[in-house]
Formats: sequence, structure tokens, C-alpha cells
Amino acid sequence: MPRAANDVMQSVLFSAVLDAIAALKANSGGLANNLVRDVGAIHANVTFADLPKPVQDAIVASTRTAFTQLLKEGYSVAPSSAVASTRPPPRRGEEVGRGQNRSPRPPAGRGPRPGGDRPPGDRPGGNRPGGDRPGGNRPGGNRPGGDRPRGPRKP
Repeated sequence: MPRAANDVMQSVLFSAVLDAIAALKANSGGLANNLVRDVGAIHANVTFADLPKPVQDAIVASTRTAFTQLLKEGYSVAPSSAVASTRPPPRRGEEVGRGQNRSPRPPAGRGPRPGGDRPPGDRPGGNRPGGDRPGGNRPGGNRPGGDRPRGPRKP
């Protein structure tokens, strides 16, 4: 029975991490300070070229092993452009059936509005955007200074 893709990827990633750690340890030559320096140089924005050569080699080997493992488990590995279409394109002049096996779409909207079926001119505040307020929707209204903040109140 083939393993799930999740299990395959987990084992591939686990072995890749272990291989990279082993390469870091081997690159340090058994010196703790060199190992700490190499580990400290790895961060979220590190590029492949910034890694030590043995770690790069370990990543390349792990990548090859990962693809081999996926193929061995029965998964297909190919670029998306190389994947063949499941059906041939329609011939010239042939009708293309669109949406034949689709379920019907739900009705548009979210249901009735809270105000009911009121005609547009019958809204509270009339048809003005500001409603019934004399200043409209502006915070300052029709006062001079408009929406300028007021200073502290006088006692």
C-alpha cells in the first residue's frame, strides 16, 4: 500500500534536515566555536550561496533523494507546463459545453434588507447623503471652522 504524500514529505524533510546538520558538524571540524558561528550565520533570509559548501552539497543530495523517493512511492513529479491536459482541446467549429455538470448557483444577495422594500425616495433623511442633519454627514456641520478641532473649554 503506498504511503500518503504527507508521510513521504515528512520523512524526506526530516532526513534533509539531519543531513544538513551532519554537514554543518563535519564542516566545523569538531570545533564548537566554528559550529556555533556556522549555525549563527543561518537566518530567515539566507540564500543557498551563503551556506557553507558541505551544506550546499547535502541539500543537493537531499533534493535528489527526495525526488527519487517520491517517484519510488508512485507520485508523479513534473513541471506544471509538462503536465498533459486531461482532455484534448475542442476542434474548430465544435460547440463547447460550459457548466454542464455544475450545481445551480445560490441566489444573489444575502436576503431581504432590514428596511424592507422601501422605495429609494422614502428613506429617512430623504435622498441626501447627509440625511436630515443640516450639516450633512460632516463632523463640523455648517459651523465656521468645519471639522477643525476645538481647543480646551473655558471655565
